[in-house]
Amino acid sequence: MFVNRRRFLSIALFCAATQLPIASGAKSPALKKPPRLKVGDTVGLINPATIIKASDIQQTVQVLSALGLKVKLGKHLLDRYGYLAGKDADRAADLNTMFSDPTVQAILTIRGGWGCNRILPLLDYAAIRRHPKIIMGYSDITSLLLAITAKSGIVTFHGPVGTSKWNPFTLDYAKQVLWAGDSVTMRNTSTTIVETINPGIAKGKLIGGNLSVLTAMLGSNYLPDWHQSILFVEDVGEDIYRIDRMLTQLKLAGILNQISGFIFGQCTNCKADNPLESLTLSQVFRDHLQPLNIPAWSGSMIGHIEDKFTLPLGVQVEVDASQGTIKMLESAVI
Repeated sequence: MFVNRRRFLSIALFCAATQLPIASGAKSPALKKPPRLKVGDTVGLINPATIIKASDIQQTVQVLSALGLKVKLGKHLLDRYGYLAGKDADRAADLNTMFSDPTVQAILTIRGGWGCNRILPLLDYAAIRRHPKIIMGYSDITSLLLAITAKSGIVTFHGPVGTSKWNPFTLDYAKQVLWAGDSVTMRNTSTTIVETINPGIAKGKLIGGNLSVLTAMLGSNYLPDWHQSILFVEDVGEDIYRIDRMLTQLKLAGILNQISGFIFGQCTNCKADNPLESLTLSQVFRDHLQPLNIPAWSGSMIGHIEDKFTLPLGVQVEVDASQGTIKMLESAVI
């Protein structure tokens, strides 16, 4: 015991002296891409987080049917357990079942909210790797996307949920990435502003999601390796000081020092209670990211907004912080 403790302390002192983190994300299995979507495929609907209404299911089924897709409903879609969409074991069972079901080709989450972190220990990551399928969502679904990519090595997709606005912009990117298997360059519309924090071009593995959810996962083994990755984050309804606090947490955890590029999407309804005594978001970004000297920008069309990209986690991309573009260097599906 004494030898092990002394060895740990030696490692800790070395890491402190060299400003390296003691631990980082898990070493993920080799990347495995899911089959692309085709007309006539069956999409499994699950609700792994917060409660929904029957009308939410109907809305999602209508969207998918219009795209030429069939739908299979999770057994526990309308369950309730307080603010959660059923007991943890049941919500996890729906996801595990959809991955193992040979009649289901892809999985779509109906909404986010809260609850996905609770089911991470209950997922069968080995079975998920044996049956790679598209799984997509955003917000609280970040937990599932990161954990599945980290533990199963499967490409997952940060994009619309069932109750999202499936408008032409959002649908076009989803079709290019999930159906066509294109190596897409994602570019903001002309009416949206890109704010360059650090100019430049970088390449790396695309990883990210909701900032609040991601920081709530720190210290777990459900996060991927951050080395030379392109980190994207977004959030909603947070005071600016909380964004500052969460970026500080990523910095103290040693994550920001490992990435090769940074993208902040939209921070919808993020403002200070007292603007006269607050930093601006731009100041917060500059404080944390300019010293890193890596390409970084904010304002990408990612997050709790109607027009959104479909981002594949785990694939290689090239980002241009001056133009605010994300160029996929490979297809995300086979």
